[in-house]
Amino acid sequence: MYFCITLLCVKQHFSTIFLLLSLLLDLLVGCMLFTVFVTNPIIVFSMLRRNPYPLILKCLKESGLTAFFTRSSAANIPMNMALCEKLGLNEDNYSVSIPLGSTINMDGAAITITVMSLAAAHTMGISVDIPTAIILSVLAAVSACGASGVAGGSLLLIPLACSLFGISNDVAMQVVGVGFIIGVVQDSVETCLNSSSDVLLTATAELYQRRKAGEDIVLIPNK
Repeated sequence: MYFCITLLCVKQHFSTIFLLLSLLLDLLVGCMLFTVFVTNPIIVFSMLRRNPYPLILKCLKESGLTAFFTRSSAANIPMNMALCEKLGLNEDNYSVSIPLGSTINMDGAAITITVMSLAAAHTMGISVDIPTAIILSVLAAVSACGASGVAGGSLLLIPLACSLFGISNDVAMQVVGVGFIIGVVQDSVETCLNSSSDVLLTATAELYQRRKAGEDIVLIPNK
């Protein structure tokens, strides 16, 4: 009887843990999808005055899909270079921006660092006001530039962000451990966002220059 009661308590405990992990994962993925389908389109439209979604979907299909499975921005550089060539971009530009972007264009990593740090602060009962959250977001965006372009690279910067709230490294590394648990999905979506954004922003920058020069721009050439 005692064994059954203990087993029931363990099952309830694990079900609670899985529920909390799923909520955290939903929040992370939701923020990244918001960036892909809302924030990035606003940036592209403001620069090009064209419907941004064909270009975004093209980048997701030919860059984001492979990045999702490789979970490495560095490994996806050849795919991004080939996609830039298909889009008719200047090789002098994308041969620099794509390798550079795989290292410093880490918007998905910034989201991961921010959300995981705020989750840690909430768990520790630390109240976070709006100005502090903004400072955290800036800190995460800057520190994400130093994240390695390999699987799980952004998680190791969580202790840096947690130090803003006075959270000890012991607790911060437990948060990193949680990140590795959900990393199969979280890191895949994060890399998909990071890598596809490299091509998207490279194309946007070059097409904007063409638009300023008075040229007729085509987001996706018919080849």
